[in-house]
Amino acid sequence: MTEPAPVIAIDGPGGAGKGTASRLVAGRLGWHLLDSGALYRLVALAALRAGVPLDDPGRLAALARGLDIEFLTADDRVLLAGEDVTAAIRDEACSQAASQVAAIPAVRSALAERQRAFRRPPGLVADGRDMGTVIFPDAGLKVFLTASVEERARRRYKQLKEKGIDVSLPALSRELAERDRRDAEREVAPLRPSPDARVLDTTQMTIDAVVARILEWAATAYPAAAGTGTGGDGTRPER
Repeated sequence: MTEPAPVIAIDGPGGAGKGTASRLVAGRLGWHLLDSGALYRLVALAALRAGVPLDDPGRLAALARGLDIEFLTADDRVLLAGEDVTAAIRDEACSQAASQVAAIPAVRSALAERQRAFRRPPGLVADGRDMGTVIFPDAGLKVFLTASVEERARRRYKQLKEKGIDVSLPALSRELAERDRRDAEREVAPLRPSPDARVLDTTQMTIDAVVARILEWAATAYPAAAGTGTGGDGTRPER
């Protein structure tokens, strides 16, 4: 029987650094990358554009099942029905809507198998909020990144300002805290570390230090893969 491809699951709240860390780890190992949050953001964006209420499970689940999505691996762009929505799914309105959509069991169920399909050789780095607890419970390495709300808000503020987006730091802190509460209290797949996850507080860490720590753990979890990295870009299969 063929062994399933290895998986490193990296979970945590927004702004903890898991997206950047996941991309860099996947690149160093030459593995595929799943940005699960992008899928929920795409559902949220499609719902906002179509006027679908964010509290209508049936219509949202139908949207999730029928989305025409492409992940362009060459330049890390995301297409929705052929349109480049890479920037649109990252704005704050979409982020807040995605958190609401992600709390709906029917949507999570609709996207679960779509996420598992990303698992293929030589390996997968899966970035999200329930990668280690729900989607890949058999992952050989589970990492839960966290950081203080203040530090996560500061990071998000810096990112948005660099993009020319005017935003309030106190408002960002409040929004992150509210999203944390909503993610932790949802009935299905609440945001919490798996019992066997390695928890890493990144508040005082550089991204290079975070990546180095995860690669150390990966070398222990998957010795055969430790020296096989190609320096690639950790591309995602198109779906």
